[in-house]
Amino acid sequence: MSEKDYLQDLTEIKSIMNKSTRFISLSGLSGILAGIYALLGATLGNYLINSYQSAYGPAAFLPISYFELLLVAVAGLVLLFSILTAYFLTKKKASKNNEKIWSTSSKRLLQHFMIPLITGGLFCFILYQNSLIGLIAPSTLIFYGLACINASKYTIGTIKYLGITEVIIGLISTQFIGYGLYFWALGFGVCHIVYGIVMYRKYDK
Repeated sequence: MSEKDYLQDLTEIKSIMNKSTRFISLSGLSGILAGIYALLGATLGNYLINSYQSAYGPAAFLPISYFELLLVAVAGLVLLFSILTAYFLTKKKASKNNEKIWSTSSKRLLQHFMIPLITGGLFCFILYQNSLIGLIAPSTLIFYGLACINASKYTIGTIKYLGITEVIIGLISTQFIGYGLYFWALGFGVCHIVYGIVMYRKYDK
């Protein structure tokens, strides 16, 4: 066996091992679209906040509890559209790669992603209970970043760098309370678009 054949065999073995332990069908396009949804949601959220603070804005006469529910609804819609888009595009890519979307590797990926994410969601609810509203946006970025880092060992490694970036942005935003929406747009919007473009160029083409 020549050295060239030996290296080729090693490459094939590594590829087989990656497929058995990592879910490699994450869609870069879904990352781009999730970023766009986040920017649209942040724009709408900023409009609602400015409207609420204005004496004559359409949201100015809403009770504070209704206004907060409205902002939560906007965030919920962004999350819903992002999840649905990720599911359908990832399912399409998995089918193209002859990979099952619900496999041992994808279950591990989801499990390791959801544990920090659910923990972060509960922590944000506690912050809301204690009227620490200014720390909610930074916390969502930090825990989402930790979820990405925790899940990265079961998928394409690029997501680890997205996670690190989200954590850094979240920590920085704790020093600029009141500007959380802008950091939220940067982390969930711009960073997701950049991540999606990198993923698309590297793995989807």
